[in-house]
Amino acid sequence: MAEAKKPAGSDVLARLAKVIAARRNADPESSYVASLFAKGDDAIAKKIGEEATETVMAAKDKDPRRITAEVADLWFHCLVLLVRHGLSPADVTAELARREGLSGHAEKAARGR
Repeated sequence: MAEAKKPAGSDVLARLAKVIAARRNADPESSYVASLFAKGDDAIAKKIGEEATETVMAAKDKDPRRITAEVADLWFHCLVLLVRHGLSPADVTAELARREGLSGHAEKAARGR
């Protein structure tokens, strides 16, 4: 029996997180990722905010190509934040799996927010 093919990009977040981790101590002058790490959490958080805003604007414009590009930018910067804090995409997918099947309202109430 032939092995089922994984969807293209199914492991891309994990691979990208590894690349980000490998570049974290590179020369900030030659690596965008290293420059973000050198600037610290505030700079990374600011980039996430900028990309989130650009994602919202693309959605408001109903532009599928721009939405895709902006979400990719947002996810990239979220990966930088995860790696900075010793986390991985697997940590996020595990949390999503934990929440699967729960009412969003009930899950939020359980967090006390």
